[in-house]
Amino acid sequence: MKCPKCGYDNQLDREDCFRCRVIFAKVRQEPDLTEPHPQELVRPEEASETPQTLESVWKAAALLVMGIWGGKLIFAGIAGNSTGNSWLHLVNLPFHEAGHLFFRPLGGFMTSLGGTLGQLLVPLVCMATLLLKTRDPFGGAVCLWWLGESFLDIAPYINDARAGRLPLLGGNFGHSSPYGFHDWEYLLTETGLLRFDHALAKFAHGFGTLLMTLALAWGVWLLVAGYQKREMP
Repeated sequence: MKCPKCGYDNQLDREDCFRCRVIFAKVRQEPDLTEPHPQELVRPEEASETPQTLESVWKAAALLVMGIWGGKLIFAGIAGNSTGNSWLHLVNLPFHEAGHLFFRPLGGFMTSLGGTLGQLLVPLVCMATLLLKTRDPFGGAVCLWWLGESFLDIAPYINDARAGRLPLLGGNFGHSSPYGFHDWEYLLTETGLLRFDHALAKFAHGFGTLLMTLALAWGVWLLVAGYQKREMP
């Protein structure tokens, strides 16, 4: 029996080493600390390389979708109402209707305005939460894109204030509904700005386009900065 500690050749039936007196059974139970565990040979940066790569891939995919989809919504213009026909409009709609209820105690004017405020405040609150609480700037960029899309979503509604041709909730139309049912007809009439409905719609569309462009630029910058940081020695 060769001693695992000193290398002395002992008789096969011995329970301890004749030279160093180490007990063989005890030595077998102790872990061998002379060689590192295979996992210890992997550097921390190498162990985290795969998750970081996957994260970069899905972020790049998200930016690609945001860019292509956002471009289609922007270049479709106001008259096409592509935002109103997209599935994201169905996401904005509950927040719009909840805004009416939330601002109802403040009177009729704020009740009508509350729909638009509701669908704009939700992505803004989400962006602030991601930036200030969870420290997720990329999530903040996505929410900024959503905020810009919400401005594109309300632009056709503003543009329709005088015409009243857009289908409203419940299958109604502005031109055949009671006064006050069409939010922006009521808001612009009450403020004496009804004749500026097209100009205000263009402003909302342009401002939304600006926000979506900034969001994409922000997301790309974060992605590139993260890549460069990982590549630094």
